Amino acid sequence: MKLRRALPIAAVIPALLAMSACSGESADSDGKKPKASTSASAGAKSKQSPEEKEAAEAKRLGAFDRKALEKAAITGKTAGFDAKKIAKAEVEAGRGMEADKKACQPLASLIGGFTHLPAVSTVHRSLQPGEATNATVGSMWLASHSEDNATRVMKELRAAVADCPKGFKTLGLTYGKVEGRPAPKLGDEAVGYRITGDIGKQKVPMTYTVVRSGGIIAAFYGVNMLDQNHAAIPEAVVKAQLEQLG
Repeated sequence: MKLRRALPIAAVIPALLAMSACSGESADSDGKKPKASTSASAGAKSKQSPEEKEAAEAKRLGAFDRKALEKAAITGKTAGFDAKKIAKAEVEAGRGMEADKKACQPLASLIGGFTHLPAVSTVHRSLQPGEATNATVGSMWLASHSEDNATRVMKELRAAVADCPKGFKTLGLTYGKVEGRPAPKLGDEAVGYRITGDIGKQKVPMTYTVVRSGGIIAAFYGVNMLDQNHAAIPEAVVKAQLEQLG
């Protein structure tokens, strides 16, 4: 089905149209400069790999590092969809999505595949339907924060949905309408909404389901060019991911 094959690049991660931007320090970090230490201690710290530093930060905050988050993310056939890892270069293309309206930033960041508050770690999956008759395609990602920051992400996302009904622009792309949608009663809290994006000459309704479980934000994006009322990633997929998180 040509439609299905084209959408993952053009719509599943719209931010692929944008240039890759550099990531910043995790918002969960306290931002304080380290105190002076002995040369031996400083030398030991300088030898830490990025993965070791991330693991230490995750442990300090009670969050997941990337390795643990990868194990927690669904992979393979799940509830009628096939979840596959996404190339790092494609994922990184979504960083730095800045909305022209500050209140809409949580929405712009999620379009790019990241939370507006930088997470300790994030992993992504594309979601392809297992049945040829299912025209819904999408993606999902898990972002690990401290629980306080994850709660803040949801609060500010909910406010953005309410404050940006007429949409916003980011990196030359126009998202003309934002409307709240029903969210599943899963996890600790959930938000559902739809954004209509102007992709070329087409208006593409993109449906999001975002769920918080402790310090993990699980975001699901779906699009169906044949029937926008069936664009959301099914609740069964969301539930399966939350169950895997434990």
